[in-house]
Amino acid sequence: MKKWTRWEDWVAIAAGLAVALSTMFLTQMGASVSIMLVLGVLLVVSGLVNLAWPGMVAMEYVQGGLGVLLIISPWVGRYVETGAFGPAWMSWICGAIVVVVAALAIRPAMRAHHDAITH
Repeated sequence: MKKWTRWEDWVAIAAGLAVALSTMFLTQMGASVSIMLVLGVLLVVSGLVNLAWPGMVAMEYVQGGLGVLLIISPWVGRYVETGAFGPAWMSWICGAIVVVVAALAIRPAMRAHHDAITH
């Protein structure tokens, strides 16, 4: 597997950028800004690491975990209860996208890791 070519990681990076940048445009409630900014930046970093080293299977699980954290963040950060559904929906949608693409990327990452070890 070649570096910088996996579409799953590019989608995760785009989702991370969308979450992080949306804090400038959406209604700020609870801890939405800090949570979304941190998780968005971490998604971008994990996506870049996955693109640079495509055989790191553990990073796919990290990326999926970040997606799950993004999904539950509106309840943890209490920005779903205040009626600020913009940040909540952004977290839920982007988190679900990241979980799906991370799950799709696990098998190719395992194959790349296996090929790197055996050759």
